[in-house]
Amino acid sequence: MAFLDNSGDIILDAVLTDTGRLRMAQGDGSFKITKFAVGDDEINYGLYNKSHLSGSAYYDLEVLQTPVLEAFTNNTSNLKTKLVTMSRTNILYMPVLKVNPHSVGLTAGTSGQTLSSRYFKRTANTAAGEASSAATTPYVSKYYIAVTSQTFSGVNDFRLDGAPAGTTHTQADDVDNGIKTHGVIQGYTTTNNRGSIIRVDQGLDTEEISVSQGLDTDLVETAFIVELDYRLGRIKRAGTSEIAPVNFIDDDNIATYYLAGSNWVNSGPEETNSFNQTDLAKLANINPQVFGNGTTTGPRGTSLQFRIQASQELQQSIYLFTQIGSSQDLTTTYGSAGITGLPQAGPAEDVFLNNLTEKKIYYIDSTVRIIGANTGYRLDIPIRYIKLA
Repeated sequence: MAFLDNSGDIILDAVLTDTGRLRMAQGDGSFKITKFAVGDDEINYGLYNKSHLSGSAYYDLEVLQTPVLEAFTNNTSNLKTKLVTMSRTNILYMPVLKVNPHSVGLTAGTSGQTLSSRYFKRTANTAAGEASSAATTPYVSKYYIAVTSQTFSGVNDFRLDGAPAGTTHTQADDVDNGIKTHGVIQGYTTTNNRGSIIRVDQGLDTEEISVSQGLDTDLVETAFIVELDYRLGRIKRAGTSEIAPVNFIDDDNIATYYLAGSNWVNSGPEETNSFNQTDLAKLANINPQVFGNGTTTGPRGTSLQFRIQASQELQQSIYLFTQIGSSQDLTTTYGSAGITGLPQAGPAEDVFLNNLTEKKIYYIDSTVRIIGANTGYRLDIPIRYIKLA
């Protein structure tokens, strides 16, 4: 990766995709450029200077002379924000995608549940990095994919017992349902769906357009493209353990999913277009949106909701964890240095995990990329695969 000198002529650097190079190498006439993508990730438009002493011809000089990145051949790292063309010229604001930070999860104890906004109240012990008012804080600050049921129970649940019965003390003992670790996803097959999901909301991030006006239909996302490392995970439905079919896996093991339909894309309840964020009683019964709350954002579009299942290799072994990940002893997983964001050690520390001093938390950091199939807007979500072993 390098920068190209752009101080003179304006440079356009282009490369073929993996598919393009494959078709060109076949030499059978199938190679034909029909689509292309352009991007300007490296350009800082804040350099546009309307106060330049030399006049209007120099307002954009610094922008035009910004060094540009040479074209990437690695599709996993190029063009995060591709430029798009819209036929309409009266669009004031383009819709964006944002991760829904609320504790949206599944009702415990049943399968095939409806999704609900979960306020995982902490009556004691505040997770590292979260505000001291976490007892009423509904926000998810991180996502963890628990690759085994033992990991999920060990990390998601919190056991508050001052005198465990030694080795007979199990994961299910003394679970405090009022104290949860936010953002833990079941990364394995189970009929008892619990924990968090990932939800991405679409909308206009502005107060200039009224919520009541709604989002223009040609800007609404009805489908999403999801990409993630296929060595590590799979995409599955929010309320079940059904795995989504893969559309394409490239030479870098990046799997592409095309998700559409009511199993994945949700328009959400109408009342969220005017809900008041201070109305906690109402929030307990609906899926609050990032957009359309009537206070700080504009109209909302749709929502994508899914979970991630760990690959069989992550579930059955620690090989990839040792090759491309890291590990941490359980004795140091509390507090600001903790891997899992568990409640801080103290008088009411998690007794079960404290007794597993011979085990470690293994983890791999990765991302999942969400792309709006209509507008092309992209969003990268950091995720961490974790395993108690």
